[in-house]
Amino acid sequence: MTQNPIRILIADDHEVVRMGIKSLLHQHSHLRVIAEASNGEEAIELAMLHKPDVVVMDVRMPGMMGVEACARIVQQLPQTRVVMLTSYAEDDLLFSAIRAGASGYVLKRIGSDDLIRTIEAVGRGESTIDPSMTEAIFREIRQTEKNKEAALFSELSSQEIRVLALIADGLTNREIAGRLFLGEGTVRNYVSNLLSKLNLSNRAEAAAFAVQHHIKDHLAAE
Repeated sequence: MTQNPIRILIADDHEVVRMGIKSLLHQHSHLRVIAEASNGEEAIELAMLHKPDVVVMDVRMPGMMGVEACARIVQQLPQTRVVMLTSYAEDDLLFSAIRAGASGYVLKRIGSDDLIRTIEAVGRGESTIDPSMTEAIFREIRQTEKNKEAALFSELSSQEIRVLALIADGLTNREIAGRLFLGEGTVRNYVSNLLSKLNLSNRAEAAAFAVQHHIKDHLAAE
């Protein structure tokens, strides 16, 4: 059975770039360029008209930016996948494109074979990011996790965080009092308050919570 070709819309404000991509794609019978746009507004209009499988679109174009055009196309045509092209590895644009619904994000210096593989993968419903940008993705994920964990302890005072960290180390109230130069009754009050703020029932739950959410990292950052 002959596979239907992947129908592609190219959107770039530079005619030479459009011609180059089109010439490359024409060498592959399973890839068919059905329309070309020179700006974001035109890309949206032609996408609504032709309903392509894949849109290959420049991030930066005069007038409406490619990211905004991507968001509108994906919203109106959920089955259409968008590959964003950019000349520079900019983290902000990468994350904006992902939030806009782009399925692919590649640098223009990408090799011809890699661009073809990207379009094929996106056409199959996969997502792909230029390898040079993957570290930015992992860095953002790590920072997001750190922010989430920091938010979990945001209602605790600095002293309550110290007490919780020592609970996680298995110290008793008396031992914590000695370590922090506090009265034992004061430590009991800290323990009671932090259990209430974290909606935990006992010290064992508090210790598990602290370890699970890396309280030592949070304590070191203070």
